[in-house]
Amino acid sequence: MHAARPARAAQDPAGGPEPEGAAAEGPNSDASSGNSEPEDAAAGNPVPEAFAEDPAPGGRPRYDHRKVGRELGLFDTDPLMGAGLPYWLPDGAVVRHALEEYIREAERRAGYRHVYSPVLGKRELYEISGHWDHYSEDMFPPMDLGGEQVVLRPSLCPHHALIYRSRGRSYRELPLRMAELGGMYRAELSGVLGGLTRVRAIQLNDAHVFCTLDQVAGEAAAALALIRDAYAALGITAARYRLSLPGPGGKYVDAPEMWSRATALLTEVLDRAGLPYEAVEGEAAFYGPKIDVQITDHAGREATLSTVQIDFHQPARFGLHYTGPDGAKHRPVMIHRSVVGSVERAVAHLLEQHGGAFPAWLAPVQLAVLPVPDAQLPYARGLVARCLELGLRARLDGPEAGTLGARVRAARLVPYRMVAGAREAAGGLAAVRLRDGRSTAPAPVAEVLERIAAAVAGRLDDLPGDPSPAP
Repeated sequence: MHAARPARAAQDPAGGPEPEGAAAEGPNSDASSGNSEPEDAAAGNPVPEAFAEDPAPGGRPRYDHRKVGRELGLFDTDPLMGAGLPYWLPDGAVVRHALEEYIREAERRAGYRHVYSPVLGKRELYEISGHWDHYSEDMFPPMDLGGEQVVLRPSLCPHHALIYRSRGRSYRELPLRMAELGGMYRAELSGVLGGLTRVRAIQLNDAHVFCTLDQVAGEAAAALALIRDAYAALGITAARYRLSLPGPGGKYVDAPEMWSRATALLTEVLDRAGLPYEAVEGEAAFYGPKIDVQITDHAGREATLSTVQIDFHQPARFGLHYTGPDGAKHRPVMIHRSVVGSVERAVAHLLEQHGGAFPAWLAPVQLAVLPVPDAQLPYARGLVARCLELGLRARLDGPEAGTLGARVRAARLVPYRMVAGAREAAGGLAAVRLRDGRSTAPAPVAEVLERIAAAVAGRLDDLPGDPSPAP
């Protein structure tokens, strides 16, 4: 499958460096030595205002993922690594890992089996798949190696086709759902590169379903449902659904009957799902039509995040077959499917959607422990250790980080904050304050941590129970 990307005309034409993040908030002048967390004037808006741009229509703040990502220390670039080749810092790696694990688990529950395949392939592989004829201008040049030419792969589907045909297949094995979070590469022009949304090294959430013709509509519908479930869990809103069709020109496989059959199947899937969609010519993959799920960035530019594609072309090119109940060989259909597209673009969109205030299960730090006064440091360290034992990502924000008020503001994006004072330490208690300013009543530490762990495991935005309203 191809990692979806917006049209070049929709990109920022400037090829210069990306804008740096806005200045961080100034130091807090509010000194506090009490056990209660100071009131936060922006409790209902935990995202630092320095990240936000002018509101979008409807009043929702707009965030540029490049600014937010750098301010939060999630990713960066270096000219010696090269343009379009961002690297992930520790907190960014946590977000990426959590997202990847969510996708893998969702795919496992949906019956997918995961594989790994190399990021290199012989040029001949892409000549067979059709990429070389239809897509070579977006591929890196071949490398001569031992009398052969190898290339960095522009997609994962040819490798998965070879894995499928590595042994004989029976109709009893179908549908065969094969998934991979794998690397691929695109020779993007420097003028269209930007942050995480247009890069040259891509980590793609990809999958291919090999099935009979009778199974295609059901499998494509299930893939679309998987995408919609993921959007609900991640807090992503689709801008629109697009039926991407071929347009004029020679970049598409010349097989009218194949295109007609695949288009009819995808149209059936969209109609049965009851989703409004637009049919747009010129947006199909070279081998088949697609259902593309469109999103918009902070500037209102549209891009494809997720996709479902039906492909009759590559199974024929690679000579794929299965043995049917009649004992004869039959050609499978190949469904290309991506739940969140490239990990880079998905994280970029999540940053712009949430302004850095990630859902608790996705946040780099899920709980911040703030001891006050210094005498409570041992108790606070014990709280952090218990969090880590439960699998929670906890951080100790000690007095060396400033006054309590300064530490509270520094932890504004952390889903849960826990102030450890003398009263809490004496009673073995803990109280939690949420990002929106609500707080829980003091309760035994084990009970509080169990509630937090349950909220994270359930991917809930709230804590089980009834936190009090913001003061």
